[in-house]
Amino acid sequence: MPSAFTTTVLHLTTGSTETVTDLTSDCEQFLARAASGRDGLLNLFVPHATAGIAVLETGAGSDDDLLSALHTLLPADDRWQHRHGHPGHGRDHVVPALIPPHATLPVIAGRLELGTWQSVCLVDTNVDNAERQVRLSFLG
Repeated sequence: MPSAFTTTVLHLTTGSTETVTDLTSDCEQFLARAASGRDGLLNLFVPHATAGIAVLETGAGSDDDLLSALHTLLPADDRWQHRHGHPGHGRDHVVPALIPPHATLPVIAGRLELGTWQSVCLVDTNVDNAERQVRLSFLG
């Protein structure tokens, strides 16, 4: 019988631009190994102070719309007290308050239960740190 708790870490390079990276396929591959047809919960956690996990539609512009909305809500200018890194980097440290660094999603019969247009994504606005980790954990 598989373990009730299984975890792994994804190592990603997000690059030098703000990104929304679709992790749905990575989650499905992990669950194929870890869930073995069982019901449970998938938890994603980003151990970074400037990135978050979002569930949204991708590929139809919503990912770009999210980054645009973040620029409107959190302009990359000199208003931020947190000032190291690129200009406006302080905003990157506020992003996880709006897009949390974690998500917990249902798994039914070993499959991620998402809506038709939903994807699981890493949202990374910090262009100073391209190396990211995402911990995937299955409990079931």
